[in-house]
Amino acid sequence: MLVLITYDVQTSSEGGSKRLRKVAKTCQSYGQRVQHSVFECVIDSSQFVTLKHKLKNIIDFEKDSLRFYRLGNEYKDKVEHVGVKESLDVEDPLIF
Repeated sequence: MLVLITYDVQTSSEGGSKRLRKVAKTCQSYGQRVQHSVFECVIDSSQFVTLKHKLKNIIDFEKDSLRFYRLGNEYKDKVEHVGVKESLDVEDPLIF
C-alpha cells in the first residue's frame, strides 16, 4: 500500500533539529522524499505499524506533528504530479 507521511517538527525548540533529522532518516528508510517534509512509502501493513511506532517515539507530542495518509494498493490513479520536481515511480528501487 502507498502511505503518504507528512511531518512538522518544531526546530526552534530544544532538540528540534535532532528530531527533524531522525524523522527524515526514518522515513527515508521506508520510502522516498517527494517534498521537504513529505515522503511516499510503498509498504505493507506490518511495516506501516513499525514505521508509525518508530516515528511516534521520535517526535515531541507537545511540539511536533505527523500525518499518515493511507492510499492503499490502488493508488496510481489517486496521485497526480504537476510542477518542477520530477515525479518518481514509488515502486522503483530506492538506490540511485
